[in-house]
Amino acid sequence: MEAARESMAALLDAGLFASAQTLGCFLVSSAGSSNDAGMSMKVESLVLHGDALYGEKEFRRALNAYKQAMQYSRSIPRQATSNIRSSVSTTGRSPSPNSSNLLSFNENEVKFKIALCHSALCEHREALQEMEGIPSKVRTLKMNLMLGKLYRISRNSRSAAVCYKECLRQCPYVFEAITALAEMGLSAKEFSILFLQAPNRGGKLPSDSVDPQRWWNRYVEAQCCIASHDYKGGLDIYLELMQRFPNNVHILLEIAKVEAIIGRNDEAIMDFEKARLIDPNIMTYMDEYAILLKTKPDYTKLNKLVHDMLHIDPARPETCVALAAMWERKDERKALTFAEKSLRVDDRHITGYIMKGNLHLSLNRPDLAVTDFRGAQELRADLRSYQGLVRAYLALAKCKEALFTAREAMKVMHQSAKALKLVGDVHAISSSGREKARKFYESAIRLEPGFIGAALALADLHVAEGRNREALMLLERYLRQWANDSLHIKLAQVFAATNMLSDALSHYQSALRINPQNEAAKKGLERLEKQMKGVDPDAPEEDEDNEADDIDADQDDAELL
Repeated sequence: MEAARESMAALLDAGLFASAQTLGCFLVSSAGSSNDAGMSMKVESLVLHGDALYGEKEFRRALNAYKQAMQYSRSIPRQATSNIRSSVSTTGRSPSPNSSNLLSFNENEVKFKIALCHSALCEHREALQEMEGIPSKVRTLKMNLMLGKLYRISRNSRSAAVCYKECLRQCPYVFEAITALAEMGLSAKEFSILFLQAPNRGGKLPSDSVDPQRWWNRYVEAQCCIASHDYKGGLDIYLELMQRFPNNVHILLEIAKVEAIIGRNDEAIMDFEKARLIDPNIMTYMDEYAILLKTKPDYTKLNKLVHDMLHIDPARPETCVALAAMWERKDERKALTFAEKSLRVDDRHITGYIMKGNLHLSLNRPDLAVTDFRGAQELRADLRSYQGLVRAYLALAKCKEALFTAREAMKVMHQSAKALKLVGDVHAISSSGREKARKFYESAIRLEPGFIGAALALADLHVAEGRNREALMLLERYLRQWANDSLHIKLAQVFAATNMLSDALSHYQSALRINPQNEAAKKGLERLEKQMKGVDPDAPEEDEDNEADDIDADQDDAELL
């Protein structure tokens, strides 16, 4: 069967896994000799068969094949295995059949394969146990990266950092390690030291690598800024890098994602579109783009995007989230099934948790939404998970938890106007907290003068306190600088409340001219038409007094402001 083993290695090199795994069935069932040489060939055949099954994504079967290979290998004297050509390479593929190199059976690499199978099956504890059995001195770059991920999943940040640092010492361009270490708090200076410790493969003098280190350092600085929620600082560096590397899809996507986080939705949409023009088959962050299109809303572009993603790769978690965004308007329960599917595909996909949490809120299940947003926070805390948690706690009438969460967001993102607004939103739900809410909204506007969300919230507060004139002045001042449909709608609502119906009508019409799909403008216009006919558009509502007490807040709020 030696010729068959040679052919199987060739099939694996060619990526013909279906034929390889069929051939593997013959190899592993061959009634070979029971001596040491025959057993050695059996081990080799099992590993080759495992490679084929792994390539076919039959991870459970591959796992069984690798474990059998390990069991057989332990029953063979070491001398008998020294002439086996290993079917496992550091790249995870079998060596070419044309290769004449004879390698010993590499038990550590088979352990790595077993860990890969466990990880693919989301059995992270078993994968970690297997990886820890590989001595640190023989771990390859790929092994260190895998072990770092597993330690991070198990929340062993210190050990994860050790593995990621070793990755960068072996090769400074392992960007997954850069992102992970930045999120774990490694400073830009510490990164530079790791860069200098990396091997100089070209044999040139260190001065020859000054330019690569300079852009690498800037990229690292951007990652550190974003990990510490200094989104403006990170964005500025990314824009600088775009000058050095025009049409860089990765940097363009990172810029778009940061813009979406800080609320520059129009700019984010434009940059996502630029990335798709450069590379129409890109999938990274396309679920974020889909959510922006849903929020705008631009269902024509959203439908086209989802159609393209289904054509490129229907199994990606980004595709599932994009489908959830598309279905949310028509059928929230169906949208929820797609959000859940995204997490079955990848249980660490943050956007899937965010989408699922928002859908649970829409379906009036805030208790489940809390679990979803916490799941997102455990992976990486960002503003959206804090906002979702606050909304969920308020829906559950857990005002203390909502205020605690909002304050935590403010402390983590102390330069974020949106985090300031979040604290204000919690105070604003009670009449006793409105004055505090006003201070937070005004602080948010001072920090970010173009933050329309804070202006709208402050206008609502003015109206609630009977200061309609102040609300109108504030909104009109913003409207002179930003032609925004939300500002027009809010102005229309205030004018309608003060019985200035013709002015309200004008602003609703302006909002629909800017965004014909705006549902709030359509509903507001319907109510206004009833009001103009002398019909009360509001059904009787219970006066819910959801008072959020001060909750020992005075000193903490002063510190936050």
